[in-house]
Amino acid sequence: MGLKMKDLNQEIIKFDYGQNFTDDDFYVSKSNRHIFDLLIKWPKWEKNFLNINGEKFSGKSHLINIFLKKFNGIKLEASLLNNDHLGEIKLHQNIVLENLNKEIREDLFFTLCNIIEQDNKYLIVTSNQPIVDVDFNLIDLKSRSKNFLLQNIEKPDDELIFALILKNLSDRQISLDKKLIHYIIKRIDRSYGKIIDFIYKIDEVSLKKKRSIDFKIIKDVLGE
Repeated sequence: MGLKMKDLNQEIIKFDYGQNFTDDDFYVSKSNRHIFDLLIKWPKWEKNFLNINGEKFSGKSHLINIFLKKFNGIKLEASLLNNDHLGEIKLHQNIVLENLNKEIREDLFFTLCNIIEQDNKYLIVTSNQPIVDVDFNLIDLKSRSKNFLLQNIEKPDDELIFALILKNLSDRQISLDKKLIHYIIKRIDRSYGKIIDFIYKIDEVSLKKKRSIDFKIIKDVLGE
């Protein structure tokens, strides 16, 4: 992400951006702090099974990358899980299974969970919905899913929306007045996907019209 305190408009220092951006440029706010704090406390967890769930673009993968950079481990895509992976995990203490959905081979996932328990390893599963709400066919897997510590990334608060808009537009070399950002915060859908979609549209308009972003453009993009 690359955004540091010195790059920010001095008018918005009250949001403590310099303190809230981690070394990996992940912005920590009330919406995700509970998960960030839990991850960096590894291995002092209540359980060896953790499910981080939240909508698309909510930062699940970013959190995982921060964790693996600090504690090491192996990361696997849930839909691609195969028998070879079951052998690979023997070499790692931390196993991350990303983007869990119904496409996963349930028999292999159940075996993976058993290995984690037997060998006292740690498993982090990311998903859009809580793992207990996934409609598994295997009864034993449904039961196993209840053993996960559930951590949900909440909808973005004002502070996080501000950071996401500012950071992403800055990456695109688009400057936006503080008043405009506050105007957007009050009206935009509190969805990570909608926020990213809004940023892409602003970028398109900026490139197309080759002029600064004003209230009229903001209203058009917001559909007002």
